Amino acid sequence: MTEIKTDTVIKTEGMNVLIGNLGAVDAERFVALINRESFDYTQWRKTHLPDDDVRTISHNAAVYAAKEKF
Repeated sequence: MTEIKTDTVIKTEGMNVLIGNLGAVDAERFVALINRESFDYTQWRKTHLPDDDVRTISHNAAVYAAKEKF
């Protein structure tokens, strides 16, 4: 069974992903932008992510990750 992560662990892992991909400065800018703006994730997803189902998105992410070195 998968252990449920605490909010602190999720925030830490999320920041590590942001910093790893954007760098420290742009990661902080991203967080500031999200906090500053009225952010509706559902609406954002509709306009910025494909309409694929979860399995397709997961598959595409796995294919991408296999090609990239993280």
